[in-house]
Parts: sequence; C-alpha cells; structure tokens
Amino acid sequence: MALIPSQVLRVAILLSYFSILCHYKALDMPAHQTYGGSWKFLTFIDLLTGSEPILMVRVEALKRYWSRVGSDHRGSAEVNVLPAAEPEQVIQAVFFGLCVLIDVSSLLTKGADSREQERQLKKLIGLRDWMMAVLAFPVGAFVVFTFWTLYLYDRELVYPKLLDNFIPQWLNHGMHTTVLPFIIIEMRTTHHSYPRRSWGLAAVCLFGVGYILWTCWVHQVTGVWVYPVLERITPLARVAFFSAMTAVICIMYVLGEILNGYIWDHTHTEKVKGE
Repeated sequence: MALIPSQVLRVAILLSYFSILCHYKALDMPAHQTYGGSWKFLTFIDLLTGSEPILMVRVEALKRYWSRVGSDHRGSAEVNVLPAAEPEQVIQAVFFGLCVLIDVSSLLTKGADSREQERQLKKLIGLRDWMMAVLAFPVGAFVVFTFWTLYLYDRELVYPKLLDNFIPQWLNHGMHTTVLPFIIIEMRTTHHSYPRRSWGLAAVCLFGVGYILWTCWVHQVTGVWVYPVLERITPLARVAFFSAMTAVICIMYVLGEILNGYIWDHTHTEKVKGE
C-alpha cells in the first residue's frame, strides 16, 4: 500500500500549481498588457495544461525602450519588466485538474450500476492518458531540459539576472524544476495507456509547430521575439533552432513512452513473482 494515496498527491500537486499561477499573476508585468499576453510564453501554457518550458524576458525590447525614453525612466521600467509564465504551467494545471476530476467521479460512481456513467468515465480516462502522453510529459520534460540547459550555458538567453530582484527562487523552480518530478510521480502511481507512437509523435509535432507559428506571428505583429535567444541569432539559425527544439520534444515523447512501459512492465513482473 502506498504511503500517500495517489489521489491525495494529485490534489496537493494541483494546489501547488494554483499557488504558482496565482503568485505569478500577482506580479506586475508588461507582458500581461502586450499582444498575446502571457500566452506568448510556453511556460505559461504548460502550467495550465500540465510547451516550450522556458521563462524568458524581452530584454532587447527593454533596451530599445530605454534608448527611446532615456535613463531617467529606467527605474520604473525595471520594476515592470518581468517574464510571463509559459504554456507549460497551463498544461500541467489542466492535466492534474482532470486527474482530480476522474478521482472524484470514480468515488461518486463507485458501486453504481450505470453503463452510461462508466462510459463517460472511460472517456475522461482516455483524455487523461492522451494528455499525459502528448502534452504533460513531453512538454514538461522539454521545459525543464531546455530551460536549465540554456540557463547553465548563458542565463541571459532565458532568465536574465535582473529577474532575481523580482522573482523568488521558489517561484522559478515551481515553473521550471518541479514540473518533471511531479509528472513522474503521476506516471509512477497511475498506469497511462499511450497511443500508437506514430499518432503520438504526430500530435506532439502538431503542437510544436503550432506554437512556433504563434511565436512567429507575435514577432510579425510586435517586431519583437518573445524569447531573447531568438533576437541573437540569424533567420537561418532560427529555422535550425526551431527544428532542433521540435526534435527534442519528440525525443521527450519517446522517452516518456519508454519510461511508462518500463515502470508498469516492471511492476507487473514483480506482482507475478510475488504470487
């Protein structure tokens, strides 16, 4: 028997995401008022549903602003320039919200002899498993991997030092570190059925391409890339960068599928041996 029931773990994780989102939304950020709002950033999208997972600020835009208004206004500008949470947070919150809904529905329908209720519950479980396979794990792992890789290489590309004055460390880790252990806990406590690999990879690629097109559209409208790293490279390098990131998120999908299979195949083998 598990030390802590999986249902309790899911509720705790969901509440932690709500806390992160509430603290993030309480920050005074110009990104909330600019085109696309927080939805420009993959980390924000990922928190709500359980994509690209990197918290970044538009430093280049800030420099341009300073050059226009002069140094007398730098103090007020610095106070307002903060990163937006990214899609990753949205994805995770929605995913764990769905998990909690399934737990509550299972509890309420337990013992009831209703085929319709069972059918609806199976649909919710199928949606949960699909989100886990296509969004929650690959996007969450992608966010953690890319954020900390770029951070260690050159933090100014993803999380400028200026942000340390405004964003507490726990909030940064809540958006870019705890995502992975939380989703692994869910994978370890509940079996998730993965779709056929070809369909799963197609869905992941579709999500990645959709977010890339959205990022390009925001640049087309505002003239500014939402991530500083894109400001520093040539158009050809951007194409290579986007292609590499799409490949990485596909690799994360395959790793999630392998890990899920290993966990539950190993667990089943142990049960058989125990019998």
